[in-house]
Amino acid sequence: MKVLVLGAGVVGTAAAYYLARDGHEVTVIERHATAARGTSYSNAGLVSPGDATAWASPAALKTFIRGIFNHELGIRVRCRLDPYLFAWSLRFLRQCTRARMRANTDVKIRMALYSRECINALSADTGIAYDGRSKGILYLFRSQQSLDQGSQNYLYLGRHGLDVEVVDRTRLLQLEPGLANSRGPLAGAVYSPMDQTGDSRLFTEALAAYAAEKLGVKFLYGTTVEALDTEGDRVRAVVTSAGRIEADAVVLSMGPESGVFGRRYGIDLPVYPVKGYTATMPLEDPALGPTMGGADEDSFVAYSRLGNRLRLTSTAEFTGFDRSFGPRDFRSLFRTGHELFPGAFDEKKAELWAGLRPMMPNSIPVFGPARFRNFYLDTGHGHLGWTMACGSGKFLADLVASRKPEIDTQGLIYKG
Repeated sequence: MKVLVLGAGVVGTAAAYYLARDGHEVTVIERHATAARGTSYSNAGLVSPGDATAWASPAALKTFIRGIFNHELGIRVRCRLDPYLFAWSLRFLRQCTRARMRANTDVKIRMALYSRECINALSADTGIAYDGRSKGILYLFRSQQSLDQGSQNYLYLGRHGLDVEVVDRTRLLQLEPGLANSRGPLAGAVYSPMDQTGDSRLFTEALAAYAAEKLGVKFLYGTTVEALDTEGDRVRAVVTSAGRIEADAVVLSMGPESGVFGRRYGIDLPVYPVKGYTATMPLEDPALGPTMGGADEDSFVAYSRLGNRLRLTSTAEFTGFDRSFGPRDFRSLFRTGHELFPGAFDEKKAELWAGLRPMMPNSIPVFGPARFRNFYLDTGHGHLGWTMACGSGKFLADLVASRKPEIDTQGLIYKG
């Protein structure tokens, strides 16, 4: 079949790879000048099934409400006249029960663990390099109380296939010597040896190049998707700034723009853009930096070691499609970075960035045909787009081929 993929982020590019590997004639349409210039450009760098707990929870409900008034928290809500945010928030709040959190987490961990297998197999098959590390990820807690409370979510994931170890401070420093000089309290951590790190931008660029050279995927960069040309229950073509392109099937992987585009065609797709901030800088002394990825669960700051670079990321800000940022947005991020790894980096050398995560209210991506029988969704991955991209691409390719996916589809197929 002739398949068009809308979007060349890590999710769309992975989908194109698996579709082309199935023998389809694949074209990817991307508005930017190259792959991975949107959300995939500078995420946390964590391939983290350990972070599969659904965002919507009783605790998140309290933090979400506090974030309306206190913009120093990890979650910030900018009050504005945005009816879509209001509608999305109502859906999010309905997911904030303990029962819904567990049900949504079950679906996320299933896809995340599957995707981890897929990215490792893909990397072995293609040989692409992306500053990947397979040493695990540490989820840090500053107090014994927060460790005792926070570890419960990870132990739940452990009962669903994730290898986890709750460690005290002594064991923590054995696992991560980079924290030996840390300032401030560190009570312990949850260690997930199955988790990994890597640069999603390098991965996406390398995979796009491989797919183009080895599998014949055509990438139309600098090309804007303008409309769908539909007839009855099918999409006949996609109208772009480069002209009309016919297709047998179309895949929507436009990240945070997916919801806006889908609504134009009556598709109820509650994807909302949630802004995050990252800083990436060279390690002044690699011995003082981390050897694996991690997240400070009390300050909502994550970090990853990408070659001889350190990436710090934080914040979930609900502010529409605003991608702007200023020095103030990185204060808590740098403060935590200096506390954990003093002397490891110079923040003046940082590349600063802000991007938008495509969040669903239940934190679960959606797949399968929507409204039109040949128009497929592969979007809404939220903060785990990098983690879930390869599993999502393979899952999507199975759906397009009318082939039974390798994992249970429960909770993943679009219902409308």
